[in-house]
Amino acid sequence: MASHAAAEAHHLLVVDDDPRLRDLLRRFLEREGFRVTAAGDAAEARHMLKLMHFDLIVLDVMMPGESGLELTEALRRERDVPVVLLTARGAPEDRIAGFERGADDYLAKPFEPRELALRIRTILRRLAAPAAQAQASGPVRLGEATFDPARGLLMKHGEPIRLTSGEAALLGALATRAGETLTREDLAAALGQEDAGERAIDVQVTRLRRKIETDPREPSFLQTVRGRGYVLRPG
Repeated sequence: MASHAAAEAHHLLVVDDDPRLRDLLRRFLEREGFRVTAAGDAAEARHMLKLMHFDLIVLDVMMPGESGLELTEALRRERDVPVVLLTARGAPEDRIAGFERGADDYLAKPFEPRELALRIRTILRRLAAPAAQAQASGPVRLGEATFDPARGLLMKHGEPIRLTSGEAALLGALATRAGETLTREDLAAALGQEDAGERAIDVQVTRLRRKIETDPREPSFLQTVRGRGYVLRPG
């Protein structure tokens, strides 16, 4: 039980139109020590989000009406809650589509419930203890933006810029080793997404560039090292 103590305060929203799977996930995650609220579709999920605070959303992609991808994209404009997408479609292009919409992680069905719990804990731990993961001496200047690795906070013109937990972890990994080229494998490990694939890392780098670069097509700070990976060059 001690290993589950940290999860007890975390409230999850599980959204899936399959009532059997939804109930199985709810019961399993409750046994893992999480608080769980379940919803059958995006409309019900939106209603729940108005009523309660959630620490993370487990969201099915293929649902009638508004899809999980569409809901994820909308949530990214509204709030910072992390999203783990579930789908029966496990092809690389489907995973990439999830990351393009702003998902924090992606799990193909059928999956082992313990893997889902592990991925959830990885994201929540990453959010809860950025200071323990950061080794930089202080904030990193990126033109008009400033990133504080210890807080996982990106500021621009005095205003916070929304980052997914994955984007914050990615920028944190680059910032704590600024000037050093990191391979895609290095970055996938930092995100806990060793199976994500190179293209998924590229997609998340592209999303991050839109938030820190004046011209994402000609990046000044988050640069590609051809054939090797990426490097962050503050300035």
